[in-house]
Amino acid sequence: MNSETSESMSSMNTSMGSTGLNGSGNETTVRRVAQKAHEAVDRLEQTIGSSGEKMMGWQQEYGDMAREQVRANPLAVVAGAFVVGFVLAKLTR
Repeated sequence: MNSETSESMSSMNTSMGSTGLNGSGNETTVRRVAQKAHEAVDRLEQTIGSSGEKMMGWQQEYGDMAREQVRANPLAVVAGAFVVGFVLAKLTR
């Protein structure tokens, strides 16, 4: 749980008093549910962040490989592009 969350939770607990929402049991339930929700959001953020970094790495790797192929065989790349364009043109007619 981050510092903003703990500050807001403590201020919420102070403003609710000792009875909570509808009694003392609900206060702990709300706190537990809020903590679990924040933990789930944190895990999701970490997963998305690491997946995004992986994708950027793959993009860089495959982009470099494509540049190397174009430099090594420029005529083959142009011929391949022509064939792909020709096939797409025939398919869309």
